[in-house]
Order: sequence, then structure tokens, then C-alpha cells
Amino acid sequence: MWELDLLLVPFLEARYDALSAEDQARYRELIAEEDQDLFVWLMRREWPSDPELRRIVQMIVEHAENTDRDRRQAL
Repeated sequence: MWELDLLLVPFLEARYDALSAEDQARYRELIAEEDQDLFVWLMRREWPSDPELRRIVQMIVEHAENTDRDRRQAL
């Protein structure tokens, strides 16, 4: 899904290398989930039941929100 790429790719490019090995593994686990589940989670309609996946989802959402805020402030 294109919408997922808009959230996942920027996080991957900006933050993935700085994540711990465990968080990198969780990110890879997360992107193996069904697109429909990812969409619901990343749009904050629901959260993953697994607390570790939930934490990664929250990191991705926060990254997207901060990036958007930075872009608006630059205008």
C-alpha cells in the first residue's frame, strides 16, 4: 500500500540504522504483518496487541508526526 510506504520508508531511512538490534528485528517483524493490519495500526485506529510491536508502531507514528511538524514550521 502506497500509504504505508509514506510512513515506513522515511522511518526506515532516518531511524532504522540507529535502532538496537532487537528493535530492528521488531521492525522487520512488523513489516511482515498484513497490510490491512499495518494500515489500521499506523492510522492509530487500533494498536497491535503485542507490546513490542506497539512500541515500534508508536515510534513510526511519532517520527511521521515530528517530520510533518518540522515541515510546517519551515514554511
